[in-house]
Amino acid sequence: MADETGLAVQKTFLLNSSQERAFKVFTELFGSWWPLVTHHIGTDPAQTAIIEPKAQGRWFERAANGAETDWGRVLVWDPPHRVVLSWDIGTDWKYDATLGTEVEVRFVPEGPEATRVEFEHRRLERYGAQAKTMQEIFSRETGWPSILGNFTSAAGKG
Repeated sequence: MADETGLAVQKTFLLNSSQERAFKVFTELFGSWWPLVTHHIGTDPAQTAIIEPKAQGRWFERAANGAETDWGRVLVWDPPHRVVLSWDIGTDWKYDATLGTEVEVRFVPEGPEATRVEFEHRRLERYGAQAKTMQEIFSRETGWPSILGNFTSAAGKG
């Protein structure tokens, strides 16, 4: 998945969930498990976050007052196998349509009720001089590990 010369954060883990459910929870129910209290970029507190279910769809947050703040776009929509999203959030934690880092999530069946999730946030070199710093931030426990932990908990429920 990763370009050998690029910077990335990669995580692979197993879920006690079908491939279809894992994909649905990650995409359709995204706003229910994303930690919006601490991980939002809009001026107003976010009420939900949405991944539109189509290629070229939006990836964004919505505040209670209806204000929307983009995070990126859906680059690949291949249910229930994979989704690729542009992560267009700069080092200042503001939307930057020109950034173009990518988040790819693959859902690989490991049986009727088990799925291997292969996660990669790549092209971090696009952060320029801040690339290594951003890679470290995304790798911290408060970054992708805790966020993906929320997803794991949500996907394992009912």
